[in-house]
Amino acid sequence: MKKILSVIALVTVLLLAACGGDNENEITVGAKSFTESLLLSEMTKMVLEDAGYEVDQRSDMGSNVLREAMESGQVDFTWDYTGTGLVTYLGEDPVSTAEEAFEAVREIDEENGITWMNPTEVNNTYTLMIRQSFAEAEGVESLSDLADYVNAGNEPSVAVNDEFSARPDGYGALEEHYDFELPSANVELMDLGLTYAALRDEEVDVAMGFSTDSRIEQFDLMNLEDDQDFFPDYSAAAVVRTDVLELNEDLADLTEPMANALDSETMIELNYQVDVEERSVQEVAEEFLIDQGIID
Repeated sequence: MKKILSVIALVTVLLLAACGGDNENEITVGAKSFTESLLLSEMTKMVLEDAGYEVDQRSDMGSNVLREAMESGQVDFTWDYTGTGLVTYLGEDPVSTAEEAFEAVREIDEENGITWMNPTEVNNTYTLMIRQSFAEAEGVESLSDLADYVNAGNEPSVAVNDEFSARPDGYGALEEHYDFELPSANVELMDLGLTYAALRDEEVDVAMGFSTDSRIEQFDLMNLEDDQDFFPDYSAAAVVRTDVLELNEDLADLTEPMANALDSETMIELNYQVDVEERSVQEVAEEFLIDQGIID
């Protein structure tokens, strides 16, 4: 009987030891449904697997679903945007500067058991775009340049969607902030998906969009520099459950080189390779990490 009990005790200890090890070696990485988020998730998977982690990916989630998965423990790690964190998840006012936005969301979310770390220079915020040819011909490269251009008597046409035209931090507020005003007839309302093509096809001179959309490069467009920091910051940063980070303290160091290698121009190019050149997310992610010397 003693021998049987000893065997049972030994088996129990081994089983408990095996179960205890799983949580520290397995990381679930979440992603939203658009290309940029999928690329960030795939890069993270490759970086962590290269370091010996087992990675489970869960993709194609909306922002709120992903957030709920983080809070419930179904997802351990993701990349999200400071503006989304502050405004959508936490109900705070948007912040325009990258450093202040990151510090605000990091400090507030600490109380929720969620840690923001490794901010990137990828800022996927609203933008006003122009054609490269228009910039060269008119000398307009920033929103201040656009204001000067309008105040000099020019009346370019602008394409915006309904939401951006109506929201308190949208087009009207932008005109007020940069001190210019176009006739209402020059501001055309259209679906966001149509603004890029309308600008490319010279149906309008200026159009709203999102700053890391691959169509900016595909259609030979450029973002006007927001030189007075009007648009809220939507910088991408790593987001991890605090309890998971405490068990795996190397997560910050492992993903820091990836964060440091990313900026908005780089992200536009990576999105372009997937969306326009139709390369796989896995291929583009791996090539980028190898080129940057982050993995072998």
